[in-house]
Amino acid sequence: MLISCGLPVSGAWAAPASLGRFARLAEELGYHGLWSFQRLLAGREQHLAPVYRSVLDPIVALGYAAALTERVRLGVSVINLPYLSPAYLAKQAATLDVLSGGRHDLGLGTGWSEPEFRATGSRPGPRGRRVEEYLAVLRALWTGEVAAFDGELYQVPPSTMRPRPVQAGGPPVLLGGTADAALRRAGRIAAGWVTSSRTSLAEVARGAQIVRRAAEEAGRDPDLVRVVVRGTVRAGRRDDAMPLSGDWAQIRGGAQLYAQAGVTELFYDLNWDPLIGGPDADPVAAGERAAEILTALAPINFGE
Repeated sequence: MLISCGLPVSGAWAAPASLGRFARLAEELGYHGLWSFQRLLAGREQHLAPVYRSVLDPIVALGYAAALTERVRLGVSVINLPYLSPAYLAKQAATLDVLSGGRHDLGLGTGWSEPEFRATGSRPGPRGRRVEEYLAVLRALWTGEVAAFDGELYQVPPSTMRPRPVQAGGPPVLLGGTADAALRRAGRIAAGWVTSSRTSLAEVARGAQIVRRAAEEAGRDPDLVRVVVRGTVRAGRRDDAMPLSGDWAQIRGGAQLYAQAGVTELFYDLNWDPLIGGPDADPVAAGERAAEILTALAPINFGE
């Protein structure tokens, strides 16, 4: 199983110095990837976790990290696709893939925040059809000499989009979601499934089985389908309901439980630690705590 980490994109530590420092540190320590997430705004009446109150744009943050690194992959988990046209995102994702030398992974979801739907003039439904058409447009623009698409929800006149992504076929697209239909869709048409921060270990194991079964039924190799999990780290007292908690040895043991559940990549997202990614966290103290965690959980220590 590959071990990655979250990029500093939330709260007081989401600043240029922190972002650059931890992108370079993650690469030096052998982490496979850096992951960002999207939150456009918080509605005044919404009761959201602190991590959602101040968040950098995921593509811009990854572009910044790309300029400071050479090898580590750059993923987003997830961009809510109803918020912007597939042509616009195709251009953004292709540009990031070019500028990073082919290191981008694109996670997509359908969203859940009503204030964000209203602010972007969008809606999630019909979810299944929207996702399938969206991915078809992305792939047409990334791969076709002349792309055209005439769907129920999206239309693209005969067009060309250049430059093409570095990765053949475009950046791997992973789909979020928890409903069985969403899991089956990820297995059928995407590079894999990326979970939310609220997905339990039992739900991950069940979801991985559904995704891979759907891939096999669609004639795809289920062993090539990725399952990417965002793990939130809680150092200190062990909580048996949260495998990624306790001391460093226990946290590494929790990671092994995810590997046994069929996960192909786990990323430690330190933005969820209120002492690091909270809007009121001390940025200096957050940086030191994050450096300690990244070093202690580095992939070279995995399995010890």
